[in-house]
Amino acid sequence: MQQPFYEFCRSNPDLRVERTAQGEVLVMAPTDSDTGNRLFNLVGQVGIWIEQDGTGLGFDSSAGFTLPNGATRSPDVSWIRRDRWEALTPEEQQSFAPLCPDFVIELKSASDRLEALQAKMQEYIDNGAQLGWLIDRQAQLVWIYRPNQAVEILDHPEMVIGDPELPGLGVNLRSIW
Repeated sequence: MQQPFYEFCRSNPDLRVERTAQGEVLVMAPTDSDTGNRLFNLVGQVGIWIEQDGTGLGFDSSAGFTLPNGATRSPDVSWIRRDRWEALTPEEQQSFAPLCPDFVIELKSASDRLEALQAKMQEYIDNGAQLGWLIDRQAQLVWIYRPNQAVEILDHPEMVIGDPELPGLGVNLRSIW
């Protein structure tokens, strides 16, 4: 089922789309410019950690992944351990890689529905993500998702830390708020 969806995406490069586990195709609007700037700041901070850490690879919001449940998702920011990535064939790496990232971030924009993003974050965790951050910049809240744990909510944090899953990762939220 991945191949026809992948071909659909390649034939429509101007569309940003995801697919649910039930096969529903979701067309997503581009983010507004202000959210795009804040996402750029977020990607930059995570990217610096990825370079320094060296244990995995980072991906932006244009990368699609086919989760074990069959959904094809594109987190705003994601990270995969190097050994998991290198276990994929070149063909799998050049498609919508058949795995769930180890770490995902979603940055809520004004047009996003919070409930839909919360369900998406839980889907990542249910499909193998070890850590997920849902950042709501308007409310200045961060939901932290981990397997087999209650969701942790941070209210107006200045920093969010990736420990213990991602030692050394810290994101300053001042440029995100």
